[in-house]
Amino acid sequence: MQSSLCKVLGITHPIIQAGMAGGATTVDLVVNVSEAGALGTLGAAYMKPEMIREAVKKIKDRTARPFAVNLFCTSMKDDDKNFTEVQPVLNCFRNKLGIPEGEGTVKTADDFEEQFQAVIDENVPIISTAFGLLSEEKMEQVKRKGIKVVSMVTTVREAIMAEETGADVIVAQGSDAGGHRSTFDIHEHPNGANIGTFSLIPQVVDHVRVPVVAAGGIMDGRGMLAAFVLGAQGIQMGTQFLTSKESGIHHIYKQALSSSTEESTVLTKSFSGRPARGIQNEFITEFEKTGVPPLPFPSQNTLTADIRKAAAAQNNPNYMSLWSGQGTRLLKEDKPAEKIIKEVLAEMEESLRLINKN
Repeated sequence: MQSSLCKVLGITHPIIQAGMAGGATTVDLVVNVSEAGALGTLGAAYMKPEMIREAVKKIKDRTARPFAVNLFCTSMKDDDKNFTEVQPVLNCFRNKLGIPEGEGTVKTADDFEEQFQAVIDENVPIISTAFGLLSEEKMEQVKRKGIKVVSMVTTVREAIMAEETGADVIVAQGSDAGGHRSTFDIHEHPNGANIGTFSLIPQVVDHVRVPVVAAGGIMDGRGMLAAFVLGAQGIQMGTQFLTSKESGIHHIYKQALSSSTEESTVLTKSFSGRPARGIQNEFITEFEKTGVPPLPFPSQNTLTADIRKAAAAQNNPNYMSLWSGQGTRLLKEDKPAEKIIKEVLAEMEESLRLINKN
């Protein structure tokens, strides 16, 4: 179990908790995953810089073990070219929820520079990147500080780019994964680079020298062992931690995950303007039925924020973004993160024992 991944990241078990943005990755979750010997990750992409600083301080107060902070490396510039088509559609949903109709503009905050500086100033041990890579200048700054970089990719080409720019670890995300995956160029891959996890992993492993972590649909020790056989040196799990005791998601969201199956999810741009895997609900169905293209990310994500917030306040899953991978029948529901990690490790050992026995 002591792979080179563990040595690079300073962890005991080759398991990474995904840095899911939007409040799922609480301080409790990050701390307890890291304390269990895996790598906890704070999903900080939507957090204000001062919130990142506060969360990092709290994490450091409670654990001396390594942890990561995940940031989006993509443009947050608004594109509102079909705003006049999208807003009336969204106003129909607002009317159903009984909230005010949207305004005539979209304005997304771009806090990346300040977020990055907060991470640097707080001496975070590991930075995790999504939707692209750190610039050469920022990578040099990170390396000078001795910070390790984990880069998430969805193709072999992206993996090679990540290694060339200095990534210490590469997380290869298959199309089974929940939420937004890290495809760099959405213009080239409008629906994301949809390569299955177990097709992607061995091809990435064959083309890079740094440790590769498998992500997407891996929920238990059997998946972990399979990833190792394909050459990965660890796994990353997101959906599995969403129903943990420490998860910050809404209880209605947890219920939706619990009642879902491998057939429940779809890839959609309706909520954010960027392809993401989530449980199909009324919002996705009705928005896509209109035939109106969503605004590109991040503008669509900004426009739908009030709808998602109101739906959560009203305990209404029909208008919430219910990001999820495809392995939800394997959820270890309402368990502490530490227990989840122990169970996955035990399952892997049992799977290996059965293979040797047969």
